Amino acid sequence: MLKSINPANGKLIHSYPEMTIGEVIKILQLVNDSFNEWKGTDFKERAQLMLNAANVLRNQSEELSKLMTLEMGKPIVQSRAEIEKCAWVCEYYAKNAEKFLEDEIVETDAKRSFVTYQALGVVLAVMPWNFPFWQVFRFAAPGLMAGNAGLLKHSSNVSGCALAIEEIFRKAGFPENLFRTILLPSSKMGDVIKSKIVKAVTLTGSVPAGKAVASTAGSVLKKTVLELGGSDPYIILEDADLQLAAENCASARLINGGQSCIAAKRFIVVEKIYDEFERLFVKNMQNKKMGDPFNETNDVGPQASEALRDELHNQVLQSIKKGAKLLVGGKIPEGDGAYYSPTVLSNVSKGMPAYDQELFGPVAALLKVKDEQEAIKIANDSVFGLGAAVFTKDEKSGEMIAKEKIIAGSCFVNTFVKSDPRLPFGGVNESGYGRELSYLGIREFVNIKTVYIK
Repeated sequence: MLKSINPANGKLIHSYPEMTIGEVIKILQLVNDSFNEWKGTDFKERAQLMLNAANVLRNQSEELSKLMTLEMGKPIVQSRAEIEKCAWVCEYYAKNAEKFLEDEIVETDAKRSFVTYQALGVVLAVMPWNFPFWQVFRFAAPGLMAGNAGLLKHSSNVSGCALAIEEIFRKAGFPENLFRTILLPSSKMGDVIKSKIVKAVTLTGSVPAGKAVASTAGSVLKKTVLELGGSDPYIILEDADLQLAAENCASARLINGGQSCIAAKRFIVVEKIYDEFERLFVKNMQNKKMGDPFNETNDVGPQASEALRDELHNQVLQSIKKGAKLLVGGKIPEGDGAYYSPTVLSNVSKGMPAYDQELFGPVAALLKVKDEQEAIKIANDSVFGLGAAVFTKDEKSGEMIAKEKIIAGSCFVNTFVKSDPRLPFGGVNESGYGRELSYLGIREFVNIKTVYIK
């Protein structure tokens, strides 16, 4: 049985029977049959159904938001924002998919030559619990608009969300089996990935999970797109607006309870303004309210599970043992639920979990550096490369650092990192490869075909 546990109180929400391999094979065949019909539809028909999906999301926003908050503990206000963002990505690709995938004429010595984009088939998505709707829709909206079919393997603790997403597409009028959810543990996904029906795999998750899926897919020569972990550095330079920086950095660290690959994690501060930034940052972290995620005044809910909370706490304790200084937090509150206090560590250095590893929760690591040059060096001293940010009043300098100096899939200036349907999203190094969103995202899972007529 796959169990969904309420992280706010540790109580069982629902148990879901694990599917048999026979049931999964049957679903795979149904999805493939649906794809073979769907690929012949035109963009106008696909776009109308995708707009319908956006309407279903908005009409059921409260119900879906409550389900999300119940299953993984996201503050209800953030859950509503996630559902709205899913509706946005549906509308974005409904409007732009045809333009993104139109034939491109290329002048050669042929009478006519062009590049055309064709659907691949069934794309398997292995998705995480932290943004249980958004992670799926940012794959599904472009995928279905490109003419593909979708098969979702979601995290076991958000199985209710997974089944709800399947039903959203059905209610929107998409073919019944074009997008399906399978209820299986990760340990049994190898045969699904290797199935001849599955043509490609997209995964958002941990580095070990990404390596395992990529290895299995690679053994049968199937394309993968991986969005993995991050230890996002935020550089605060000497001329930064410290009030702005402190507010943005605290929000960036605590959004979704700090459980985000692109959450700010390492704050690299030039020494001349370090003390003032630390004071303002700690104040902002302390002002964030933690508690019941259904209380609309709370900023931070529980961690997704007690096991994840305990792992995070151990990383904090190990960092302190190696010399980090605890400024605030660092405690497991009394009572029920997987809560963890917003935490700030200073005096963080290489060799500590807070420096070397991804801390997936409300824990901030402060690092003091001499100057801009050392800040950039420390920012890039990571196995990851997902997001980053720079705070400076010199926009020209900030742009140069973001563009040329920081190793990451995205770098923001004077604000925190976030995903946007209009911009490509993904990382480098151990943060993965490939891109989601924008025109690049919809082209990841298509056959880019050259046609040459002499």
